[in-house]
Amino acid sequence: MFQLGKTIVSEEILEKEFVCNLSACKGGCCVDGDAGAPLTEEETKILAEIFPKVKPFLRPEGIVAIEEQGTFVVGEDGEFETTLIDGADCAYVIFDGKTALCGIEQAYNQGLIDWKKPVSCHLYPIRVKEFSEFSAVNYHKWHICDDACSLGKELGVPVYKFVKEALVRKFGQEWYSELEKVAEELEK
Repeated sequence: MFQLGKTIVSEEILEKEFVCNLSACKGGCCVDGDAGAPLTEEETKILAEIFPKVKPFLRPEGIVAIEEQGTFVVGEDGEFETTLIDGADCAYVIFDGKTALCGIEQAYNQGLIDWKKPVSCHLYPIRVKEFSEFSAVNYHKWHICDDACSLGKELGVPVYKFVKEALVRKFGQEWYSELEKVAEELEK
């Protein structure tokens, strides 16, 4: 672990390798698990605002779940998260064949909204836990991402480089530049 500004960062994000392999996992992170994607309070407001523009991209069962439960829910831990369909799939999930994709991201890709998706989804396999004095930035190992780890190793892409855009989105370019300096020092 090391400190960067107001973050405590796990060295695993520099050491582990990762590149999403949708052809292998079929977007399992959007349909497996026991909770929705973590959301910030600000993101809950964004979801409510963009829902009308995202709705045409969603599956009927996702729309029903959102209309019944809301654009987000409060999880068992008291944290905000995306709504689920029957406790399984994220309500914002759509499918291209058997591959799960994000309906929010599809609306973004078509220029209908200017918000890509929840930052927790964008950052994965990095998870950020907010504390009063700092944020903990950790690598999250999940068996459904074994193929992503293998592809990352094959291509030689460390986690922090794979999620660069998301890390800059979350912490800023200056923070990411400092992270790169730490990575360079560790490589020496």
